Amino acid sequence: MIAREGGRVLLVERDQINQHASGSNAGSLHFQLEYRMIERGVEAARKAAEAMPLHLEAAKLWSDLPDLCGQAIEVKQTGGLMIAENTHQVELLEKKTEIERSWGLDNRMIDRTEIDRIAPYLSERVIAAAHCPTEGKADARTAGPALARAALQAGAQIQTRTEVTRLERHGGRWHVVVTSAEGTMELSAESIVIAAGVWTTRLGQMMGAHLPTIPLALMMTVTQRVPKLIPHLVQHAGGRLSLKQALDGNILIGGGWPARLIRNADGEPNFEAKPELLASSLSGNADMAIRVLPELSRIPVIRSWVGTTTVTSDQLPLVGPIPKQPGAFVATGGSAFTLGPSFAQVLADLIAGRMPDTDLTAFAPDRYERA
Repeated sequence: MIAREGGRVLLVERDQINQHASGSNAGSLHFQLEYRMIERGVEAARKAAEAMPLHLEAAKLWSDLPDLCGQAIEVKQTGGLMIAENTHQVELLEKKTEIERSWGLDNRMIDRTEIDRIAPYLSERVIAAAHCPTEGKADARTAGPALARAALQAGAQIQTRTEVTRLERHGGRWHVVVTSAEGTMELSAESIVIAAGVWTTRLGQMMGAHLPTIPLALMMTVTQRVPKLIPHLVQHAGGRLSLKQALDGNILIGGGWPARLIRNADGEPNFEAKPELLASSLSGNADMAIRVLPELSRIPVIRSWVGTTTVTSDQLPLVGPIPKQPGAFVATGGSAFTLGPSFAQVLADLIAGRMPDTDLTAFAPDRYERA
């Protein structure tokens, strides 16, 4: 967006494009509140729902993204279902849906009769669901590279396998020291954006900024290709589960089951080390998926893998100007893959000196200083 407006843009990527969170997630486009946002009750859900303006903007931006960037990106917004298996889960869904609708999300409760009509593949154990017609999926394997190509075509530059090792501001500009196989060099910029996922807190520390994030390692599983079975994004109101089917027929199973982050001797996470799958998560995720989609018991699994992401203590994104650091901005947390286009829009506005359409007060990093 900035490059298209004539700005000079350099993306510094520590590894390869799409190697980390952007390419290792399951590609869900969650516009309803996810299970992790409602599992602690209605008040926690109300707090998480403060991000709904970003969700609403993301729903529109994802729909327009292939045309906006002129790239072939697989985006299918064929609807999402958050399902319930008992009366307690139904009550929670009803309250969640009421909160979301108050923010303007197109979402409504449906009963088993309507589930039979639009989602007959679901087990009879499912007694109700919240249906959001704008939810869906994007191909996480190709979306990031496609956006990178669009940025290059707009005039941006990209340096891969380049690590930021120092961030300093003097003379009214940011001076960024980066290291790659070619050596160390210093870059200069009026504005910088930290969009570094699990490395966000570390980069903030380089400039003396408090950007608290919680790193998570989450596992996902993909099955063999099968004929069309699941047209929706499926989530669960009672546990960690997401189901969706890619265009090529593979079924992606996820939902936030944990993997093991490798830690250094001092207890700090080692993000350079590959997280480890947990057998308990593999079996728990599979059992839950088969319970609501019995057909899965007959479909072979190809592989399982781990991706990393960040959340915050209040489940809201961390987006906006970095306190006491002129010209520095941050974007991470929340449903980061889903909200990526929204993050890009508000940051482009801020860097250009415009007031974003979305009020960022609830997501501002200085909320930790205000608390």
